[in-house]
Amino acid sequence: MALPTTTVRDQRTAVLGGRRARAMMRAIRRRPTVGAHPLSSPSSTSPQTAVVDWAFYRDGKRQDDVTSYADAVNRARQGGGFVWIGLFEPSESQLAGIAAEFELHPLAVEDAVTAHQRPKLERYGDSLFAVFKTVRYCPHEELTSTSEVVETGEVMAFVGPEFVVTVRHGDHSALGQVRRQLQENPDHLAHGPSAVLHAVADRVVDDYLTVVDRLQDDIDELEISVFSARGARNVERVYQLKRQVLELKRAVAPLAGPLRQLAERPVRLVAPEIREYFRDVEDHLARVREQVAAFDELLTSILQASLAQLTVAENEDMRKISAWVAILAVPTMIAGIYGMNFTHMMGTDWPYGYPTVLIVIAVICAMLHRYFKRNGWL
Repeated sequence: MALPTTTVRDQRTAVLGGRRARAMMRAIRRRPTVGAHPLSSPSSTSPQTAVVDWAFYRDGKRQDDVTSYADAVNRARQGGGFVWIGLFEPSESQLAGIAAEFELHPLAVEDAVTAHQRPKLERYGDSLFAVFKTVRYCPHEELTSTSEVVETGEVMAFVGPEFVVTVRHGDHSALGQVRRQLQENPDHLAHGPSAVLHAVADRVVDDYLTVVDRLQDDIDELEISVFSARGARNVERVYQLKRQVLELKRAVAPLAGPLRQLAERPVRLVAPEIREYFRDVEDHLARVREQVAAFDELLTSILQASLAQLTVAENEDMRKISAWVAILAVPTMIAGIYGMNFTHMMGTDWPYGYPTVLIVIAVICAMLHRYFKRNGWL
């Protein structure tokens, strides 16, 4: 069964009237082909091409004797192998040659260049375009209101019958280890480009699991801190961690649909054997989604408890202030009365009048202080 083309994309192309897409395709075709790029060796990296690594694979093994990129593309098109190109944050001009070589759709190329896309899976003709949100946990000694806990990036993958083009955005989303692990498992890599797509998805979801485990430690620490004596003062930390969990949620939740399509629906470019592996990745993602949802609910409860504690603390402070105001009102009132300087006032012509007034003030203040103390206001 063919993977249905996204309705939103159809509408978008219709609104554009094809003009933007055709203009971009004409610009791409005017660019030099990929064979003209200075990729003399599989490990070459050039700021002009943004290529991190490329290789030709046949029967699950990297063919190191292929030192010409044009030769690798020709061999892949003859059958029995595929080319895997890895790019890092390419510009439109840097991606143009590769896009023309493999006839990548202009809309997908635009998304790969601009980044900031939601996780998705789209089909354009004979190729698939997948977007994954990558995440990384940022270590910190102490969680503060400005701590950056979760850092996000993106990995895009163009998958065709004889090629895989991965485009990554973000310093933490390197795929070198994924490539090495695949090369150590030629039986899996022999399934073709879909094996690379699975390996990328598996790596991304494994990083989700790592981040979730580290967030669990932060939330446990925050929970203990919030319910301590000064916990109500840490409400900013709760807000910050909740924002980071929401950032992780935006990366994880939209990926469920694409993985479900890859795991359950027959797709021509995905080998049936690889579809079973996608089911395992989908299971791991389901676990991550459950934990992220639990984190969100727990932080909401912690936030409500923090606000309640803050309200209680403010009420206690107001009661203390009110009690001291009532105590200090006594000497203020008596001093104000005697400050009116009338000729005939009680005690003004008595030698012990002044100390007597002071004693009366002290006694009344002491009685008020004892009263507020017994009632928990002081």
